[in-house]
Amino acid sequence: MRVPVLSPEGKPLMPTKPSRARRWLKSGKAKVAYNDLGIFTVQLVSEPSDTKAQPISVGVDPGKKYTGIGVQSAKTTLWMAHLQLPFETVKQRMEQRRMMRRDRRGRRINRKVPYSQRAHRQARFDHRRSKKVPPSIRANRQLELRVIKELTKIYPLTTAVWEVVVARGDKGFSPVMVAQYWAIDQLKKLLPVATQEGWQTSNLRQWLGLEKQKTKKGDAIPETHAVDGVVLASTQFVQYRTWVTNNACGGSWIGSVEITPATFAVVRRPPICRRQLHLMVPSIGGVRRKYGGTTTRHGLRKGDYVRAQMAGRVVYGWVSGDTERQVSVSDINWKRLGQFSAKKTCLVKRSTGLLVSPHKGLSNLPPLRGQI
Repeated sequence: MRVPVLSPEGKPLMPTKPSRARRWLKSGKAKVAYNDLGIFTVQLVSEPSDTKAQPISVGVDPGKKYTGIGVQSAKTTLWMAHLQLPFETVKQRMEQRRMMRRDRRGRRINRKVPYSQRAHRQARFDHRRSKKVPPSIRANRQLELRVIKELTKIYPLTTAVWEVVVARGDKGFSPVMVAQYWAIDQLKKLLPVATQEGWQTSNLRQWLGLEKQKTKKGDAIPETHAVDGVVLASTQFVQYRTWVTNNACGGSWIGSVEITPATFAVVRRPPICRRQLHLMVPSIGGVRRKYGGTTTRHGLRKGDYVRAQMAGRVVYGWVSGDTERQVSVSDINWKRLGQFSAKKTCLVKRSTGLLVSPHKGLSNLPPLRGQI
């Protein structure tokens, strides 16, 4: 395990051992620095003696519902993450918005008049020829880019490795393929990017002796998706080279990398419903009340981390709703812990747009099979 280190100006330096970080904190040479991913980080108070950094790579294994991310150096696995993507949620909300829009337009048309006299809205633009990224896929890629952007603030990353999907023959397009090169172009604004195909990732994973769980891919464990993120990051230190002689031809793995236990986290977006015009189904009297939004009536925002107290019970959680006098507080899984008085609810940290659930202890992938 390694602890990220920042310079006094906030520049990422090479991670250090936990024992050294504790000595720095005890002697006053460093202080704790906070980040949106909840990774324990220290920041030096005075200028460091050396700012040289070794290569550190981040691997991204994008998917439709889940994405694996791994941060790896030649000697240590630094961080692993399992991203729960908002694809299905955004897709359902877009379909709901479309249906509500059609209902509103249908209600304002007077069908008792001839068709030529009806108030049909004219087309404002030719939306059939647009090359925009679908909202559900854009939300997936933006969550991945957001996590990588936060990682660049605490680790001196040198390369990002992205696994691309290539369709051959009559195979249909998948949501992972759509706009993957758009995401790569966005990532190039942060780091140099290398691409890798799935079969190359599989070969290196087998050589490293790492196992992948190919069933129950929704399990939030390193063996489902984060393991491929670590393997992709390892491609910057181990590569397969072919050789040809007069009598034979073949190939071998060149380089070395060490897979070590590392912190593991599950990352997702808060399931907050954005502002809508009104509810789909009207209440008694045909009145439709407002629905959604991120603000509350008590100066808090949905997703804020708060401290709430009621009858001697103190809980920490995230704001998920409100009433006229109360605030709803939920846990990391967005299960409501209770409704607390707004006067006894104190803000701890503003919403970052991320819910990070760290795994207790270190997550250990199978040991390295060999090095050359």
